[in-house]
Amino acid sequence: MATYRAIFANREFRNLWFGSALGNASSTMTSLTLAIMVDQATGSALLAAMIMFGPSLAQVLGVSTLMSAADTARPRRLLTLLAAFSAVAAGLQAGLDLSAGQRLLLAFAVAYGLSIGAGVRWGLLGEVVRADQFVLGRSAMNLSVGAMQIAGFGIAGVLLQAVSPLAVLWIATGCAALAVPVVRFGLLDRAPRRLARTGLAETWRGNRRLLAQVRTRPLLLALTVPNGLIVGCEALFVPHSGAQAGWLLAAGAAGMMAGDLVVGRLLTPGGRRVAGRVLRFVLAVPFLGFAFDLPIGVLCVLVAIGSSGYAASLAQQEVLVDLTPEELHGQVLGLESALRMTTFGVVAIAAGALADLTAAGPAMTVCAAASLLVSVALTRPLARVMRDRAPAPAPEPAPVLV
Repeated sequence: MATYRAIFANREFRNLWFGSALGNASSTMTSLTLAIMVDQATGSALLAAMIMFGPSLAQVLGVSTLMSAADTARPRRLLTLLAAFSAVAAGLQAGLDLSAGQRLLLAFAVAYGLSIGAGVRWGLLGEVVRADQFVLGRSAMNLSVGAMQIAGFGIAGVLLQAVSPLAVLWIATGCAALAVPVVRFGLLDRAPRRLARTGLAETWRGNRRLLAQVRTRPLLLALTVPNGLIVGCEALFVPHSGAQAGWLLAAGAAGMMAGDLVVGRLLTPGGRRVAGRVLRFVLAVPFLGFAFDLPIGVLCVLVAIGSSGYAASLAQQEVLVDLTPEELHGQVLGLESALRMTTFGVVAIAAGALADLTAAGPAMTVCAAASLLVSVALTRPLARVMRDRAPAPAPEPAPVLV
């Protein structure tokens, strides 16, 4: 049985993990700091949500134009360039006196450039670890996201009480810069998985092939829409709770990390499918608590419980990979990630606009209720796909002849 100790004994996996973790720490610190800066400068829930999650909309441009690079470019070279690009962009946010609009445009440009990063990392992961370690490897990578979000949001929230937002942005720049040598000198220089020219035509050829698979559509919807609606709740943490939003974001990251740890490490493939059926609803129900005026501690507990429901994605992603040709593994995971992030951006902006018309609490309740309804509607088609791809039972051991 694959274990975390076994995959972390792999030096290349460790460096892939640390490079991703540093990038996530930088991006979470940057997004929270910028959201608070914009909220204080404008008082608009819409603009605060846009600066934090709106750049995810750039993912749709990336998946439309660049995503073939996930399988057709040399992964180490591309990840090194993306890490350097992220560090430069964070430095510009810290070093230049920009308006809220200019900061938003820069954040969109960064998101567009980084949109292929997930596809490159997930495709590379399948080469770095053995096939039987892939789900656990994904779980470990997701844990790095959760851990660094806890650290990034928590540290940024504390630092913003003591130092200026620009100082926090400089710290985020340092984290991003550290990822460059980790990736450059810690990964092998592997060849592309597919021999084709990176570009718009090749990207769309792969996307058409992936989207033509009818059986994967319920999976893509389940991975994007219910999750995206809950991100609409998270996009309103700052307008709802102000400086205490960092605690809510850290609680969400802790819940997500705990869910990934249990589902990815302790459950079998069949167990993950069973847990996923329940976790899809766990994701939405606790966020309905924002309809009430609850203490911040209670809200943190509810957010942590709800965020554990994101772990349902592990089983869904596992089946998605099973249904996809090997030469398109990087692109399908990049496509799924980009669609998910695009949904995050669309819903965050819609939630911010609704909150400007009403208030943050009611808007968050609407998003949570919508997520629950979508999960209910997807139950039958998703169950059909997951059942068709259910793992075969383990063979009985042969009798021992004495």
